[in-house]
Amino acid sequence: MNPSGTSGYEPHPLLHTRVRDIPSRTEGELTAVTREHHRGGVRRIAHIRPAGGVEFATSAENIEPAPGPAPPPPGEPR
Repeated sequence: MNPSGTSGYEPHPLLHTRVRDIPSRTEGELTAVTREHHRGGVRRIAHIRPAGGVEFATSAENIEPAPGPAPPPPGEPR
């Protein structure tokens, strides 16, 4: 577990890179990793923004680097 700053955000080696949420197979940019207190413990939460989609959260243990080139930003030709 990486130390977090006073803001609750954790520096993560995959931050601002393309990642995959393993359970859903959804890919997107890792925008933040935060910590939440839950049932007496602390959980690390990964925030992922898919291309052209709505940001979602998953357990930080569920992410891995996404293979292949990054998709173009929405509205740009492939």
